[in-house]
Amino acid sequence: MDEYYIEGGFPVKGTVKASGNKNAALPCIAAAVLTDKPVTLRNLPEIEDVSVMFDIFKSFGGTVTKLAQNEYTLQLKTVTGCEIPPPLSQKIRASILFAGPLLARYGKASMPPPGGDVIGRRRLDTHFLALTELGAQVKINGHFLFTANKLIGQDIFLDEASVTATENAVMAAVTAEGTTIITNAASEPHVQDLCKLLIAMGARISGIGSNILTIEGVKELHGAEYRIGADYMEVGSFIGLAAVTHGSLTITDINPLDMRPIKLAFNKLGIRWEIDGTNLTVPAQQSLKVNSDLGGMIPKIDDAPWPGFPADLTSIMAVIATQVEGTVLIHEKMFESRMFFVDKLIGMGARITLCDPHRAVVTGPSTLHGSELVSPDVRAGMALVIAACCARGESLIRNVYQIERGYERLVERFRGLGVQIERRSVR
Repeated sequence: MDEYYIEGGFPVKGTVKASGNKNAALPCIAAAVLTDKPVTLRNLPEIEDVSVMFDIFKSFGGTVTKLAQNEYTLQLKTVTGCEIPPPLSQKIRASILFAGPLLARYGKASMPPPGGDVIGRRRLDTHFLALTELGAQVKINGHFLFTANKLIGQDIFLDEASVTATENAVMAAVTAEGTTIITNAASEPHVQDLCKLLIAMGARISGIGSNILTIEGVKELHGAEYRIGADYMEVGSFIGLAAVTHGSLTITDINPLDMRPIKLAFNKLGIRWEIDGTNLTVPAQQSLKVNSDLGGMIPKIDDAPWPGFPADLTSIMAVIATQVEGTVLIHEKMFESRMFFVDKLIGMGARITLCDPHRAVVTGPSTLHGSELVSPDVRAGMALVIAACCARGESLIRNVYQIERGYERLVERFRGLGVQIERRSVR
């Protein structure tokens, strides 16, 4: 199990390019199943989750060709199998995203329950609801078997605005007979990326960016080229790193529109930035102070489906709040185990009251001290890295595989900004 050694207390400085959106890359890889023609994806992050999705794609008989750094062509001329190998499915939750495309093209999909981060219960019910509405049959016996003789467009109301269920439903509907309307659809930037790729492949989709998607089924899709958008979750992580280390940082290749919901939450902690085109600059030595609500009330940072504040950044915000003067409530509504990682911050010296599995009250600023830590999941793992970067002394972070599932060349890029970090192999 490899680990990071970090010596904290050094302000970051420099420029870093935003990676492609991990959460857009994964469904776009799955979408390549929908055609026998080549699909070229650019700005794909070079991370473990993308590698696993490639392996799953190849298990169906597909080929993956690397054209350049962050650029790949995928092609599945003939589907030679429809079962996701259990070891791959258990590595990544996004394996469920192959259900819709396989049903659409092959009429069958088989897989064990998907794995991924352990951050509480993560329902799959909405996937089953959407796919069965379109005409699929689902058998569950410790294993998922999806079958369909024909998919037919329907008016579907999702029971929750699930990102991956929306993506699965859209991919199943693009070649279904007739028109599909998906209401209460997720509208995150990565859902928009998937829809734009599908349109480039010949799909007919309207309502992109809203909570009502209309898909007019077409007979078949063709190949396409598409560039994945910037990962605003990674951008938020870099902003947090700059703020807590009192450094200055410019992040290039961002999408300014994606930053609007995030800016509202960061402003509550006194963090500002400047945007010039697709470049975002965090100035050094900001006055980190909680901006109270009207009447001096304690402000709340809470997550919600897009365009609300993204759940994947609540862990980062909890760390930032430990370095900000004042008190703030972090309310993570979506996953009941995600906030448990704050125990590790408390062990480092943070003043945090964990009210319940969803809410934590953070009072700062606190002096954090280096510690030995274990990364529990992708986002909390990055939060611990950021905490170690602003802590006094040395920290060891184990289980870094979890972090590298979502962050591209983390050590190399952090070192380029002045972070004292090393990756060590432990036997």
